[in-house]
Amino acid sequence: MNRALLIFVLFVTFAPGVFAHEVRPAYLELRQTGPATYDALWKVPGQGENLRLGLYVELPAGCTNVTQPRGSMANGAYSERWTVNCPGGLSGSTIHIAGLSATMTDVLVRLERTDGTTQVTRLTPSAPSFVVEAAPRTLEVARTYLVIGVEHILGGVDHLLFVLALLIITRGGWKLVKTVTAFTVAHSITLSLATLGVVHVQSAPVEAVIALSIVFVAAEIVHGRQGRPGLTESAPWVVASTFGLLHGFGFAGALSQIGLPQRDIPLALFSFNVGVEVGQLLFIASVFAVIAVARRITRRVALPQPVWAWRVAPYAIGSVSAFWLIQRVATL
Repeated sequence: MNRALLIFVLFVTFAPGVFAHEVRPAYLELRQTGPATYDALWKVPGQGENLRLGLYVELPAGCTNVTQPRGSMANGAYSERWTVNCPGGLSGSTIHIAGLSATMTDVLVRLERTDGTTQVTRLTPSAPSFVVEAAPRTLEVARTYLVIGVEHILGGVDHLLFVLALLIITRGGWKLVKTVTAFTVAHSITLSLATLGVVHVQSAPVEAVIALSIVFVAAEIVHGRQGRPGLTESAPWVVASTFGLLHGFGFAGALSQIGLPQRDIPLALFSFNVGVEVGQLLFIASVFAVIAVARRITRRVALPQPVWAWRVAPYAIGSVSAFWLIQRVATL
């Protein structure tokens, strides 16, 4: 079976699971302002114009509201802000997210103390509660941001489509190694610069150009198979590094919504970046695993290979990306 078609079949197989999961997590921020007071921010993904997921923060029983929650719906998410008083502070207490067990989303929690230390954790439907620690553990910060990085890349269908197109055009081997390395180095640079505030770029134009990058590589696949190879065919690492800079800004946009622990910024940033690479490598490994299995099957069963089969993957990738491009440009 044609390799490009095999790769596309793999993506179609895994994509429904990606879309079925609510890739936008809820977000809880607790910022300590005094020995017993905290400013709370609670963001929940929206479900339509005026609907939201039924998720609610349950603080320890002794906590009382100093100010009543002020809610608003904006950019597809519902947000609440309020101030609470928890006698003795929150250390050692349990915070629970009601309704999380009945969803398919996650909750990212960030608790910032007056001494500058930060606790970051991730809640899931199977683990909807957490205990506030007296001091954050370095290992916990690294683990949390590593998992966030893996989930972000595996949930970012546009980033995966770009990697998929690069796999098709390089056909594996040393060229693929150089291409993936160039992409990794490039997006690591812009991810770091944007997250640390050195460079500021609006997210909407970046997302539109990311879609354009996928369209470009898909077109290069078609041109190469038609005997008109372009730059991506001869030097894919150049294209990968160029567009990788833009994809890095996209990663930074997601990370900026979560925030970084002030005392562990290098560790959190490094862990998130490693997580992105782990997720990317898992995807690539899955592609080659399916190709290996499919080749064994085709050796035993004679399957017809239409001459047009190679067009399926690049045309499908290009069509989906073109739709994203139009959709994102329309929102500028």
